[in-house]
Amino acid sequence: MHVIATAGHVDHGKSTLVRALTGMEPDRWAEERRRGLTIDLGFAWTRLPTGERIAFVDVPGHERFVASMLAGVGPVPAVLLIVAATEGWMPQSAEHLAALDAFGVRDGLLVITKSDLADPEPARAEGLDRLAGTSLAGLPSIAVSAHTGAGLDALRGELAALTKRLAEPAADEDVRLWVDRAFTIKGAGTVVTGTLGGGTLCPGDELTTQTGTPVRIRGLQTLAEDTHQVTPVARVAINLRRVERQTVGRGTALLTPGAWRSTDVVDVQLVRDAPNSGNLVFHLGSAAVATHLRPLGNGFARLTLNKPLPLRVGDRGLLRDPSQRHITGAVILAVRPPALARRGAAQARSMELAAVADAPRRLGTALRLRDRGFAHTTDLRAEGLLPDREPIQDGWYADKAAWKSCVEQAAEELAGWIRDHPAATGIPADALRQRLGLPAQELLGGVLESAGLEVSDGLVHRKGAADVLPPATADAVRAIEAELVDAPFQAPSADRLAELGAGHQELAAAVRTGRLVQLAPGVVLRADAIGHAEQILAGLPTPFSVAEARMALDTSRRVAVPLLELLDRRGTTTRLPDGTRTNTQRPKNLGL
Repeated sequence: MHVIATAGHVDHGKSTLVRALTGMEPDRWAEERRRGLTIDLGFAWTRLPTGERIAFVDVPGHERFVASMLAGVGPVPAVLLIVAATEGWMPQSAEHLAALDAFGVRDGLLVITKSDLADPEPARAEGLDRLAGTSLAGLPSIAVSAHTGAGLDALRGELAALTKRLAEPAADEDVRLWVDRAFTIKGAGTVVTGTLGGGTLCPGDELTTQTGTPVRIRGLQTLAEDTHQVTPVARVAINLRRVERQTVGRGTALLTPGAWRSTDVVDVQLVRDAPNSGNLVFHLGSAAVATHLRPLGNGFARLTLNKPLPLRVGDRGLLRDPSQRHITGAVILAVRPPALARRGAAQARSMELAAVADAPRRLGTALRLRDRGFAHTTDLRAEGLLPDREPIQDGWYADKAAWKSCVEQAAEELAGWIRDHPAATGIPADALRQRLGLPAQELLGGVLESAGLEVSDGLVHRKGAADVLPPATADAVRAIEAELVDAPFQAPSADRLAELGAGHQELAAAVRTGRLVQLAPGVVLRADAIGHAEQILAGLPTPFSVAEARMALDTSRRVAVPLLELLDRRGTTTRLPDGTRTNTQRPKNLGL
């Protein structure tokens, strides 16, 4: 299917032409038919003699309904620009052309209607002249009469040729369907319609709106026929499950979950001169959002939207000043721009944007990374950017300057942490990640490798320094070891540990480096004590009680109980139901 919009001045025969081509009534509302003009979007479709199916989005031509016109024109790739031979070029012809040019619509047909009532050539010549210098310059033209049927067969031939010129969108793209109508059908619930420009829809699919509301497709129709799959480009009606119509009105986007990022601040390149007024409306798809424009210089600007929209780099929207009827196009170059806080920041930003404007999706990646430092593949895709370099790790991309800064800062942060925590052998890995501003833990490994650092037991330290204790901690550990030489199982009390300068951090460092073994909080022995205990207990007749083990080891229950529990876990001893223990295996001879 191919979807084409109509455009042109009021009463120039848009709906009449669509009716003649399709045999369908595009003006669906009674008021429209009564008044003889289109006030909302109309839809009709036909099959060409070549077999191609074409759906028409018939937009209103009256100036009071320009917002509805933009909602219909925005999502489609081609247009029938209609000018009546009886009146020629008119004000709404110019406004519709300005909108089409702003949206970047590049293909279609110039159709001169009512050719049975007046010579079509003056209107054709003026129309082609008006198209010069716009995105629709050089458009094929044809004169027709919907009343007599003259030229309709030739028009169908031109439409067939037009379908061959239109690029085929990708069916595997992320879905972003702009809703242009929402209504309720008794027995079915909420139904929305829109033009599917990319991606594939199937009943049962989960989608989400730009506000995060999840929706599920209950049923699909295209051209009034139920279908199990819709691929682009297509007019589609979607029956949504358990969704109120008010939450999915015109301007809502139905999205592939997790594939889009909504934003309310974007940097753009203006296709024409910026409107003078601050009372602007930004149009994209069927959305229309009040917008504040801040000029950056050299044809670039920052837009602050009144509500977030799912936008990507390369999207082409339209800025309209309703009071002055001024329209200009806006190509999105950045969807997560940095703040402009310092003097001269706006001018500097315009120069950055100028460097990527020719290919914003690819060149903009470097700008995005310079703005934020790091980005994951999913972030780049959600923002419409294409990678311009190899990932540094696990799908992550980095700005070279930001990466170098992190590598240099890592060693400085480690030194500062140890200076502030004399008992520490390293800085906790997550604390270092936060100080470096890394967005994900997996990035830390690459930084540490480049900085000559490593992680051990959750602490970052210099390579080879995992077993090196700080001087004060080493002194405390040596004192503890000395006290345990003659009484290896007489663990120092908490008060004695404090006297020796061994607090929680010092003990943790000693245990981590293998100098001491911890049986319970505040209960530590020399590292070789476990093997020594296994040798002593192996000589006891089994089963033996805790009291017998305590006497053999010359220690207290404070040490004996957690020591036996440790030996149980190691498989050296086995605890019996009555609380006694037996030796499970003889320990290796450690030469003690």
